[in-house]
Amino acid sequence: MKGLPMQTSVLRVLRTTAASWWRHGELRRTGQTALARHLEREVVLRDLGYLRLAGTLPNAHVICGEGGTFIHLGWTTVSTLAPIERFPLASLAVARGTPFIDIRLVTDVIAFANLPRVTRDGSVDPDHSGPGRSVSLTSYIDMVEKLGASITNDPRLCRST
Repeated sequence: MKGLPMQTSVLRVLRTTAASWWRHGELRRTGQTALARHLEREVVLRDLGYLRLAGTLPNAHVICGEGGTFIHLGWTTVSTLAPIERFPLASLAVARGTPFIDIRLVTDVIAFANLPRVTRDGSVDPDHSGPGRSVSLTSYIDMVEKLGASITNDPRLCRST
């Protein structure tokens, strides 16, 4: 029963967000409420799927910078131009424990641009050099933190020593 209030609040946020979309509001205004409800249900189910992935994939993370907020889910990325404060899906993912990398304080954009990407499927790239190189999420966090990023829900804290 402990997880029930979180589920209720998650659904409430996702439903409110879906209902606030201008397209759904326009459908309601023109009397097409059944279509609006159907589309809202689809959006909520899609976003619940993203939240499930964020909670289960080993390298899933949320990253926020001046260019917007991105939820990286392996081969899928969900993004918006808004900061995380205006992206309820990303905020929910972080609230549920997905690692969050805030790069808004990183000033060395050249060094940041030269960082390798996070591996998509959890495998480790044996060659850490050249284009397309990739590293684990924990290695990436080590690198980006040195550039001034702040980390929430740090997965490195869960490692055994």
